[in-house]
Amino acid sequence: MLLVQNIRLSRILRNTWHVDLIMIASCTASYLVREYLIAHHFEIPSIIPTLLGTAIAFFIGFNNNQAYDRWWEARKVWGALVNDSRSFTRALLNYVDGEEETVKRMVYRHIAFLYALKANLRGTVDEIYIKYLNEADIKEMEKHKNMHNAILNIQSRDLQKLSKSSAIDGFRFIEINEMLVRFSDSMGMSERIKNTIFPTTYSYLTKVFIWLFVVTFTLVISQSAGVYSIFLGWLIGFVFVSTQINGMSLVNPFENNSAGVPLNQITRTIEINLLQMLGETDIPEPIKPINDEYVL
Repeated sequence: MLLVQNIRLSRILRNTWHVDLIMIASCTASYLVREYLIAHHFEIPSIIPTLLGTAIAFFIGFNNNQAYDRWWEARKVWGALVNDSRSFTRALLNYVDGEEETVKRMVYRHIAFLYALKANLRGTVDEIYIKYLNEADIKEMEKHKNMHNAILNIQSRDLQKLSKSSAIDGFRFIEINEMLVRFSDSMGMSERIKNTIFPTTYSYLTKVFIWLFVVTFTLVISQSAGVYSIFLGWLIGFVFVSTQINGMSLVNPFENNSAGVPLNQITRTIEINLLQMLGETDIPEPIKPINDEYVL
Protein backbone atom coordinates (compact mmCIF):
# COMPACT_ATOMS: atom_id res chain seq x y z
CA MET A 1 0.00 0.00 0.00
CA LEU A 2 1.32 3.43 -0.94
CA LEU A 3 2.28 5.75 1.91
CA VAL A 4 3.04 8.95 -0.01
CA GLN A 5 0.73 11.18 -1.98
CA ASN A 6 3.21 11.98 -4.73
CA ILE A 7 4.17 9.33 -7.29
CA ARG A 8 7.72 8.96 -8.49
CA LEU A 9 8.18 9.34 -12.25
CA SER A 10 10.57 6.38 -12.27
CA ARG A 11 7.83 4.05 -11.00
CA ILE A 12 5.37 5.30 -13.62
CA LEU A 13 7.88 4.73 -16.42
CA ARG A 14 8.77 1.32 -14.99
CA ASN A 15 5.13 0.27 -15.25
CA THR A 16 4.44 1.76 -18.69
CA TRP A 17 7.68 1.71 -20.69
CA HIS A 18 6.79 -1.36 -22.77
CA VAL A 19 3.40 0.11 -23.66
CA ASP A 20 5.05 3.45 -24.45
CA LEU A 21 7.32 1.75 -26.99
CA ILE A 22 4.33 0.10 -28.67
CA MET A 23 2.47 3.43 -28.81
CA ILE A 24 5.47 5.26 -30.27
CA ALA A 25 5.83 2.56 -32.93
CA SER A 26 2.10 2.73 -33.70
CA CYS A 27 2.16 6.53 -33.92
CA THR A 28 5.18 6.44 -36.21
CA ALA A 29 3.56 3.85 -38.47
CA SER A 30 0.33 5.87 -38.55
CA TYR A 31 2.18 9.03 -39.51
CA LEU A 32 4.08 7.27 -42.30
CA VAL A 33 0.89 5.68 -43.64
CA ARG A 34 -0.88 9.03 -43.63
CA GLU A 35 2.07 10.88 -45.17
CA TYR A 36 2.97 8.46 -47.97
CA LEU A 37 -0.18 6.45 -48.69
CA ILE A 38 -3.42 8.29 -48.01
CA ALA A 39 -2.48 11.97 -47.75
CA HIS A 40 -3.41 12.69 -51.36
CA HIS A 41 -6.54 10.54 -51.44
CA PHE A 42 -8.77 11.48 -48.51
CA GLU A 43 -8.79 12.96 -45.03
CA ILE A 44 -9.62 11.09 -41.83
CA PRO A 45 -12.66 12.72 -40.14
CA SER A 46 -11.89 13.96 -36.63
CA ILE A 47 -15.17 12.51 -35.31
CA ILE A 48 -13.58 9.02 -35.25
CA PRO A 49 -10.99 9.63 -32.50
CA THR A 50 -13.54 11.82 -30.69
CA LEU A 51 -16.02 8.95 -30.41
CA LEU A 52 -13.29 6.46 -29.55
CA GLY A 53 -11.95 8.74 -26.82
CA THR A 54 -15.42 9.00 -25.29
CA ALA A 55 -15.89 5.22 -25.32
CA ILE A 56 -12.46 4.69 -23.76
CA ALA A 57 -13.23 7.15 -20.98
CA PHE A 58 -16.34 5.15 -20.06
CA PHE A 59 -14.46 1.83 -20.17
CA ILE A 60 -11.57 3.09 -18.06
CA GLY A 61 -13.92 4.72 -15.57
CA PHE A 62 -15.91 1.52 -15.16
CA ASN A 63 -12.78 -0.65 -14.83
CA ASN A 64 -11.18 1.63 -12.28
CA ASN A 65 -14.34 1.90 -10.19
CA GLN A 66 -14.74 -1.87 -10.06
CA ALA A 67 -11.05 -2.39 -9.30
CA TYR A 68 -11.13 0.10 -6.44
CA ASP A 69 -14.28 -1.52 -5.03
CA ARG A 70 -12.43 -4.85 -4.87
CA TRP A 71 -9.43 -3.22 -3.18
CA TRP A 72 -11.54 -1.31 -0.66
CA GLU A 73 -13.61 -4.36 0.23
CA ALA A 74 -10.41 -6.32 0.88
CA ARG A 75 -9.07 -3.51 3.05
CA LYS A 76 -12.30 -3.42 5.08
CA VAL A 77 -12.18 -7.18 5.60
CA TRP A 78 -8.68 -7.02 7.03
CA GLY A 79 -9.53 -3.94 9.06
CA ALA A 80 -12.32 -5.99 10.65
CA LEU A 81 -9.84 -8.78 11.35
CA VAL A 82 -7.67 -6.32 13.28
CA ASN A 83 -10.56 -5.25 15.50
CA ASP A 84 -11.98 -8.74 15.97
CA SER A 85 -8.55 -10.17 16.82
CA ARG A 86 -8.06 -7.69 19.63
CA SER A 87 -11.59 -8.29 20.93
CA PHE A 88 -11.10 -12.06 20.75
CA THR A 89 -7.91 -11.94 22.80
CA ARG A 90 -9.37 -9.50 25.31
CA ALA A 91 -12.40 -11.74 25.79
CA LEU A 92 -10.26 -14.83 26.34
CA LEU A 93 -8.00 -13.07 28.84
CA ASN A 94 -10.85 -11.60 30.87
CA TYR A 95 -13.68 -14.11 30.53
CA VAL A 96 -11.89 -17.44 30.99
CA ASP A 97 -11.10 -18.46 34.56
CA GLY A 98 -8.22 -20.72 35.56
CA GLU A 99 -7.20 -21.79 32.06
CA GLU A 100 -4.26 -19.51 31.35
CA GLU A 101 -2.37 -22.09 29.32
CA THR A 102 -5.37 -22.83 27.10
CA VAL A 103 -5.98 -19.11 26.60
CA LYS A 104 -2.37 -18.55 25.60
CA ARG A 105 -2.50 -21.48 23.21
CA MET A 106 -5.69 -20.14 21.58
CA VAL A 107 -4.20 -16.67 21.13
CA TYR A 108 -1.06 -18.16 19.61
CA ARG A 109 -3.22 -20.29 17.37
CA HIS A 110 -5.09 -17.20 16.21
CA ILE A 111 -1.83 -15.55 15.18
CA ALA A 112 -1.07 -18.73 13.23
CA PHE A 113 -4.50 -18.47 11.59
CA LEU A 114 -3.70 -14.96 10.33
CA TYR A 115 -0.33 -15.95 8.92
CA ALA A 116 -1.77 -19.05 7.26
CA LEU A 117 -4.57 -16.99 5.69
CA LYS A 118 -2.11 -14.37 4.49
CA ALA A 119 0.10 -17.02 2.88
CA ASN A 120 -2.90 -18.52 1.10
CA LEU A 121 -4.10 -15.16 -0.24
CA ARG A 122 -0.63 -14.20 -1.41
CA GLY A 123 -0.04 -17.62 -2.96
CA THR A 124 3.29 -17.92 -1.14
CA VAL A 125 4.95 -20.58 0.98
CA ASP A 126 5.11 -18.78 4.32
CA GLU A 127 5.26 -21.22 7.21
CA ILE A 128 5.87 -18.69 9.95
CA TYR A 129 2.55 -19.76 11.45
CA ILE A 130 4.07 -23.09 12.48
CA LYS A 131 6.01 -21.50 15.34
CA TYR A 132 2.70 -20.58 17.01
CA LEU A 133 1.33 -24.14 16.88
CA ASN A 134 2.13 -27.15 19.02
CA GLU A 135 2.88 -30.60 17.61
CA ALA A 136 -0.69 -31.84 18.05
CA ASP A 137 -2.07 -28.90 16.05
CA ILE A 138 0.48 -29.36 13.28
CA LYS A 139 -0.26 -33.08 13.06
CA GLU A 140 -3.99 -32.46 12.78
CA MET A 141 -3.55 -29.70 10.18
CA GLU A 142 -1.61 -32.07 7.93
CA LYS A 143 -4.95 -33.76 7.18
CA HIS A 144 -6.35 -30.53 5.68
CA LYS A 145 -5.59 -28.54 2.55
CA ASN A 146 -7.15 -25.37 3.98
CA MET A 147 -4.81 -24.69 6.90
CA HIS A 148 -6.53 -21.56 8.22
CA ASN A 149 -9.93 -23.23 8.22
CA ALA A 150 -8.44 -26.19 10.11
CA ILE A 151 -7.10 -23.80 12.75
CA LEU A 152 -10.58 -22.34 13.27
CA ASN A 153 -11.93 -25.84 13.73
CA ILE A 154 -9.35 -26.53 16.47
CA GLN A 155 -10.20 -23.19 18.10
CA SER A 156 -13.88 -24.06 18.19
CA ARG A 157 -13.14 -27.42 19.75
CA ASP A 158 -11.03 -25.86 22.51
CA LEU A 159 -13.71 -23.29 23.17
CA GLN A 160 -16.21 -26.10 23.63
CA LYS A 161 -13.86 -27.75 26.12
CA LEU A 162 -13.67 -24.50 28.11
CA SER A 163 -17.45 -24.39 28.22
CA LYS A 164 -17.75 -28.00 29.41
CA SER A 165 -15.18 -27.41 32.15
CA SER A 166 -17.17 -24.37 33.33
CA ALA A 167 -14.23 -22.06 32.66
CA ILE A 168 -16.70 -19.75 30.88
CA ASP A 169 -20.45 -19.39 31.21
CA GLY A 170 -22.97 -19.75 28.42
CA PHE A 171 -23.26 -16.07 27.52
CA ARG A 172 -19.50 -15.60 27.26
CA PHE A 173 -19.21 -18.81 25.26
CA ILE A 174 -21.71 -17.43 22.74
CA GLU A 175 -19.86 -14.11 22.53
CA ILE A 176 -16.47 -15.70 21.87
CA ASN A 177 -17.97 -18.20 19.44
CA GLU A 178 -19.50 -15.31 17.46
CA MET A 179 -15.99 -13.94 17.04
CA LEU A 180 -14.89 -17.26 15.56
CA VAL A 181 -17.83 -17.01 13.17
CA ARG A 182 -16.69 -13.51 12.16
CA PHE A 183 -13.18 -14.83 11.53
CA SER A 184 -14.71 -17.46 9.26
CA ASP A 185 -16.75 -14.79 7.47
CA SER A 186 -13.67 -12.62 6.92
CA MET A 187 -11.77 -15.65 5.68
CA GLY A 188 -14.54 -16.48 3.23
CA MET A 189 -14.80 -12.91 1.94
CA SER A 190 -11.04 -12.77 1.40
CA GLU A 191 -11.09 -16.06 -0.50
CA ARG A 192 -14.01 -14.84 -2.61
CA ILE A 193 -12.13 -11.70 -3.64
CA LYS A 194 -9.00 -13.68 -4.46
CA ASN A 195 -10.78 -16.43 -6.41
CA THR A 196 -13.18 -14.19 -8.37
CA ILE A 197 -11.42 -13.24 -11.58
CA PHE A 198 -12.00 -9.74 -12.91
CA PRO A 199 -13.57 -10.14 -16.40
CA THR A 200 -10.63 -10.12 -18.80
CA THR A 201 -12.77 -8.81 -21.66
CA TYR A 202 -13.06 -5.40 -19.99
CA SER A 203 -9.30 -4.99 -19.72
CA TYR A 204 -8.69 -6.46 -23.17
CA LEU A 205 -11.24 -4.28 -24.96
CA THR A 206 -9.94 -1.19 -23.19
CA LYS A 207 -6.42 -1.90 -24.45
CA VAL A 208 -7.68 -2.48 -28.00
CA PHE A 209 -9.71 0.74 -27.96
CA ILE A 210 -6.76 2.73 -26.64
CA TRP A 211 -4.59 1.40 -29.47
CA LEU A 212 -7.26 2.25 -32.08
CA PHE A 213 -7.65 5.70 -30.56
CA VAL A 214 -3.90 6.40 -30.66
CA VAL A 215 -3.71 5.31 -34.31
CA THR A 216 -6.71 7.32 -35.50
CA PHE A 217 -5.75 10.36 -33.42
CA THR A 218 -2.28 10.35 -34.98
CA LEU A 219 -3.77 10.01 -38.47
CA VAL A 220 -6.04 13.00 -37.86
CA ILE A 221 -3.56 15.27 -36.10
CA SER A 222 -0.82 14.58 -38.64
CA GLN A 223 -2.88 16.49 -41.19
CA SER A 224 -1.98 19.70 -39.37
CA ALA A 225 0.88 18.86 -37.00
CA GLY A 226 3.06 16.86 -39.38
CA VAL A 227 5.82 14.80 -37.79
CA TYR A 228 4.97 16.24 -34.35
CA SER A 229 1.82 14.13 -34.44
CA ILE A 230 3.97 11.16 -33.35
CA PHE A 231 4.77 12.87 -30.04
CA LEU A 232 1.22 14.20 -29.61
CA GLY A 233 -0.27 10.77 -30.29
CA TRP A 234 2.01 9.16 -27.73
CA LEU A 235 1.27 11.90 -25.17
CA ILE A 236 -2.51 11.49 -25.40
CA GLY A 237 -2.21 7.71 -25.39
CA PHE A 238 0.08 7.87 -22.34
CA VAL A 239 -2.67 9.60 -20.37
CA PHE A 240 -5.18 6.85 -21.13
CA VAL A 241 -2.71 4.00 -20.63
CA SER A 242 -1.42 5.35 -17.30
CA THR A 243 -4.96 5.74 -15.99
CA GLN A 244 -5.90 2.24 -17.10
CA ILE A 245 -2.79 0.61 -15.62
CA ASN A 246 -3.29 2.49 -12.35
CA GLY A 247 -6.79 1.06 -12.01
CA MET A 248 -5.82 -2.47 -13.00
CA SER A 249 -3.10 -2.51 -10.32
CA LEU A 250 -5.94 -2.66 -7.75
CA VAL A 251 -7.82 -5.57 -9.32
CA ASN A 252 -5.98 -8.19 -7.24
CA PRO A 253 -5.70 -6.49 -3.83
CA PHE A 254 -3.85 -9.37 -2.17
CA GLU A 255 -0.92 -9.41 -4.58
CA ASN A 256 2.48 -8.68 -3.11
CA ASN A 257 2.99 -5.28 -4.76
CA SER A 258 2.98 -1.62 -3.82
CA ALA A 259 -0.71 -1.17 -4.62
CA GLY A 260 -1.98 -4.22 -2.74
CA VAL A 261 -3.46 -4.42 0.74
CA PRO A 262 -0.49 -4.44 3.19
CA LEU A 263 -1.07 -7.91 4.61
CA ASN A 264 2.46 -8.13 6.01
CA GLN A 265 2.03 -4.93 7.99
CA ILE A 266 -1.50 -5.74 9.18
CA THR A 267 -0.61 -9.26 10.26
CA ARG A 268 2.51 -8.09 12.09
CA THR A 269 0.53 -5.33 13.82
CA ILE A 270 -2.01 -7.85 15.10
CA GLU A 271 0.78 -10.18 16.18
CA ILE A 272 2.47 -7.42 18.19
CA ASN A 273 -0.80 -6.32 19.80
CA LEU A 274 -1.80 -9.83 20.86
CA LEU A 275 1.63 -10.74 22.22
CA GLN A 276 1.71 -7.54 24.26
CA MET A 277 -1.75 -8.33 25.63
CA LEU A 278 -0.38 -11.71 26.75
CA GLY A 279 2.50 -9.96 28.49
CA GLU A 280 5.16 -11.48 26.23
CA THR A 281 8.60 -9.88 26.03
CA ASP A 282 9.82 -11.37 22.74
CA ILE A 283 7.98 -8.97 20.43
CA PRO A 284 8.84 -8.76 16.71
CA GLU A 285 9.61 -5.44 15.06
CA PRO A 286 6.90 -3.68 13.01
CA ILE A 287 7.08 -3.97 9.23
CA LYS A 288 9.08 -1.07 7.84
CA PRO A 289 8.16 0.85 4.65
CA ILE A 290 10.16 0.17 1.51
CA ASN A 291 12.00 3.29 0.32
CA ASP A 292 9.62 5.29 2.54
CA GLU A 293 7.16 4.91 -0.33
CA TYR A 294 5.00 1.83 0.27
CA VAL A 295 4.51 -1.06 2.66
CA LEU A 296 3.64 -4.66 1.84
